[in-house]
Amino acid sequence: MNISKEPLSETSAKIVVKLDEADYKDKVNAELKRIGQTHVIPGFRKGHISIEQLRRRFGREVKSDIINRESAHAVYDFIEKEGIHALGNPLALNVTEINLTDKDYTFEYEIALAPVIDVKLDKSVNLPFYTIAVDEKMVEEQDKALREQFGAQVPGEEVDEKALVKGTIMQLDADGNVVTSDDAIQVIDGIVAPFTFADKAQAELFIGKKVGDKVCFNPAAASGDNTVELASMLHIDKEVAAGVKCDFELAISEIIVARPAELGDEYYTNVFGPDKVHNEDEYRQALSNMIAGQLRPNSEALFSDDAHKYLVETYGNIALPLDTLKRILKANSPEEFNDENVDERMEQMVPGLKWQLISDAVCKALEVRVDENDLMSRATAVARQQFAQYGMYNLDDETVADTAKRFLSNDNFRERIYDEVRYGKMYYAVRQAITADEKTVSLDEFKALVEERNKAGEAE
Repeated sequence: MNISKEPLSETSAKIVVKLDEADYKDKVNAELKRIGQTHVIPGFRKGHISIEQLRRRFGREVKSDIINRESAHAVYDFIEKEGIHALGNPLALNVTEINLTDKDYTFEYEIALAPVIDVKLDKSVNLPFYTIAVDEKMVEEQDKALREQFGAQVPGEEVDEKALVKGTIMQLDADGNVVTSDDAIQVIDGIVAPFTFADKAQAELFIGKKVGDKVCFNPAAASGDNTVELASMLHIDKEVAAGVKCDFELAISEIIVARPAELGDEYYTNVFGPDKVHNEDEYRQALSNMIAGQLRPNSEALFSDDAHKYLVETYGNIALPLDTLKRILKANSPEEFNDENVDERMEQMVPGLKWQLISDAVCKALEVRVDENDLMSRATAVARQQFAQYGMYNLDDETVADTAKRFLSNDNFRERIYDEVRYGKMYYAVRQAITADEKTVSLDEFKALVEERNKAGEAE
């Protein structure tokens, strides 16, 4: 076999594959023998047909399959061996008829060549990196939220903004009297959470009330006319709930309020894990670090946007083999691409293609690689985030790891995680390679920066 590359233009090349009989003869004979041993052929017992008879019956088809496969494999192997950065699949330029008499064959393929991008990222490149300052107000808000989250529900003296109210719920007539007929709606063990009401005016009716008080309210308005919620509140069927619009009276028998967790070892362990925080000073510092960690992705995202813009502006003026790519698309995906739409579709694809080439060049220049440990680390973080959403903190490592492995077994999830990790590592490598101008700003200042960038992006 002889294979060579010939330039067609600055952005395309031709690969020529020349096969002689020795390149495919043994494989053709092996396939014919396999057919004779495994196929039922009329007039012959399985495995009792000569190679020449097989060749007359199946030789042309088998020879064609083998030769086309060998030539295609040769092209892909050649591209990989020679380190050719080709875009899309090779495009066959000639259709060669395979017969039983010819021995030598020549195939030609056109390939679209990716442009060479010489990326240079060093300390002469300056990009800003904005860190959001953690202030005392943020720490106080985080402290309040966590202490409520890890607090306990206890009996209370009066209804506050987070209280649950228990009691008897009785249907009222138009005059405000309790309905006593057999079909009246009455709930002996009723419970409502005013802070979840869709109508805040209804919730206000409960604030400050004590055990023994009676509250007249409208459940339909409180639920926002949500028949599922109304049916659950009044212990009735959804079909019945759809017609309930009247007021009800709730006689309060018990009030449950949330008591914030007290500072101490048990609370510190619940929030941060064992032996991480030992006193209030360490607790407040840990809160500050927690908030900084929560804000950090915002800073990294803004830097990534700036870096992306810089890379595209600096390296995006590259020539692409558009004509060759169009022919490849039409040949390989005729159901999607045709003469009428290929120009428009290609124009839509160009920005993404350019960015893929630029990011590939950046990763190569900065030696960015993604391995299985990187994927597992990110999948583990995602698993912990999902558990935290359901209030499940400090789970054992084995449980989280098993969940992460299950995530990665899903091809779509794995691809998304791979892209996240790759671009995250790439932008981090960019930040290490260049001069990142560290600037500390308030949260409001950061929001203003983001809004300004968004407006600029919309105007472009």
